[in-house]
Amino acid sequence: MHQTEHSSRSERKRRDSFGMFDGYDSCSEDTSSSSSSEESEEEVAPLPSNLPIIKNNGQVYTYPDGKSGMATCEMCGMVGVRDAFYSKTKRFCSVSCSRSYSSNSKKASILARLQVTGKPPTKKAKVLQKQPLVAKLAAYAQYQATLQNQAKTKSVAVSMEGFSWGNYINSNSFIAAPVTCFKHAPMGTCWGDISENVRVEVPNTDCSLPTKVFWIAGIVKLAGYNALLRYEGFENDSGLDFWCNICGSDIHPVGWCAASGKPLVPPRTIQHKYTNWKAFLVKRLTGAKTLPPDFSQKVSESMQYPFKPCMRVEVVDKRHLCRTRVAVVESVIGGRLRLVYEESEDRTDDFWCHMHSPLIHHIGWSRSIGHRFKRSDITKKQDGHFDTPPHLFAKVKEVDQSGEWFKEGMKLEAIDPLNLSTICVATIRKVLADGFLMIGIDGSEAADGSDWFCYHATSPSIFPVGFCEINMIELTPPRGYTKLPFKWFDYLRETGSIAAPVKLFNKDVPNHGFRVGMKLEAVDLMEPRLICVATVTRIIHRLLRIHFDGWEEEYDQWVDCESPDLYPVGWCQLTGYQLQPPASQSSRESQSGSSKQKKKAKSQQYKGHKKMTTLQLKEELMDGEDYNFLQGASDQESNGSANFYIKQEP
Repeated sequence: MHQTEHSSRSERKRRDSFGMFDGYDSCSEDTSSSSSSEESEEEVAPLPSNLPIIKNNGQVYTYPDGKSGMATCEMCGMVGVRDAFYSKTKRFCSVSCSRSYSSNSKKASILARLQVTGKPPTKKAKVLQKQPLVAKLAAYAQYQATLQNQAKTKSVAVSMEGFSWGNYINSNSFIAAPVTCFKHAPMGTCWGDISENVRVEVPNTDCSLPTKVFWIAGIVKLAGYNALLRYEGFENDSGLDFWCNICGSDIHPVGWCAASGKPLVPPRTIQHKYTNWKAFLVKRLTGAKTLPPDFSQKVSESMQYPFKPCMRVEVVDKRHLCRTRVAVVESVIGGRLRLVYEESEDRTDDFWCHMHSPLIHHIGWSRSIGHRFKRSDITKKQDGHFDTPPHLFAKVKEVDQSGEWFKEGMKLEAIDPLNLSTICVATIRKVLADGFLMIGIDGSEAADGSDWFCYHATSPSIFPVGFCEINMIELTPPRGYTKLPFKWFDYLRETGSIAAPVKLFNKDVPNHGFRVGMKLEAVDLMEPRLICVATVTRIIHRLLRIHFDGWEEEYDQWVDCESPDLYPVGWCQLTGYQLQPPASQSSRESQSGSSKQKKKAKSQQYKGHKKMTTLQLKEELMDGEDYNFLQGASDQESNGSANFYIKQEP
């Protein structure tokens, strides 16, 4: 009896009111933390000396089991530590190499050449003949030294000719995410009730008159900014239906022609249907909705951006995530910034991000919170450059660090910024000021901490221990960790660690409006110059799984529902940015029948593996003796309270 009561108390102690792993017993009582703001380039604490250290291309990696091995990238020929290579097969040194190799049907190596101008980038690639390993290594070394700003593309050069969002959506009966899902996008907060059956005045293209004339059309289908329109009078005839961007300069509310003195002329195809078109329009338009009279003005105002060229900011160093550097705004397109690092003499060392990105900050931010910072060799500002006003940057929620707070060494789960398709076992390496945390991915950290990354405590990219298990997401264990399947209880006991308290994490879930299967335009965060055709494939509360159409699932990315790197269908057309079409569209004609079958078989094999993994997780949850959790959410939508923290009572 006494033993049963003791066991029950022990179980309750290890479960908090949210049903999460909030009370793990630590094997070490020393959990002190520090949030000091030392010099920005301070030395970081070394990792345990008993771990083997392996140097690879300037980076120092440690591996718990010491079984590293070497590998050669099949794309670029670089030799490195096998465990530091990308994907489960360890055939490539990076995501870009894997994509380039795959997209070229595995026949040749591709080194990408992206345009480095102020204009939106387009994909270009150069196909190289196979060369001996030594020659490839030399070529790669030169490429790294001279073209550091360039990235490898996903495929051979892709032309936008032939790709149409309208045809793509119509032929597949797709549904696009509504503009209201994207608060940072133009008209995202003032879209109103624009929907099907709204009438507008548009140019009449079915007319032989030499001057530009207009006619009234109704919205048949809405897909982001794009609308499928049908001229008034065609009834159920879709023969002349056409797609256009509803925010375009030629789209006007009903009444605009009368106020502007423009002629309304019925399309030639249906001119014979009615003798009194004025009476027809009065009858058809009575009680109908149209655009607000100031719609075009609102569109123009929502596309005014406070960031301007020559503004200076602090931005993450893309080569060392643990620190920031000074960069200068080179150009602004639709709120996206092309930033050029201040020390780049030829202005080709750049970085793309949105003006609301958590990766950019005002000058002096790093020093104020104790973040590492690379001091510029430039001693004074260049002519015309000026610091961006602090109020222009995205604000983070204020937090109270005086009470119970994150501590160094605490464990959690985090999206890996270097492989956004995975959520990994992670550790808080340093606590900074204002709620910011330095985090490292267990098992693959550089000994000098150069691959630590900064997340705010309220970031939607960090999760309590057990989040993936509850929500049926595959958690990536530490590299080299052999005790599989991974169990948090065992791992915490072995490492002498404790889990970060659940109550410290952000549990807000906005009513975002996304649904599984919705189409959108999304930044490829591994190559942030590129915006691609994409699909929402999973929704876990506020977390979205973004799939790039035409690419395998291993390139999917976990993104927050309020990420400024997601855009409505038609955003690229509206802003003049280059949209990358589905990869399959450019390779469909060039692929042979056998290669198609191989790709399909590989895709089915991958999907089968994912299903098996999910089944295993379900079985583990059912067999668990200590805890019983609710599955967090369906893959349709999760809005409202964050029930993925709620315990299922026995």
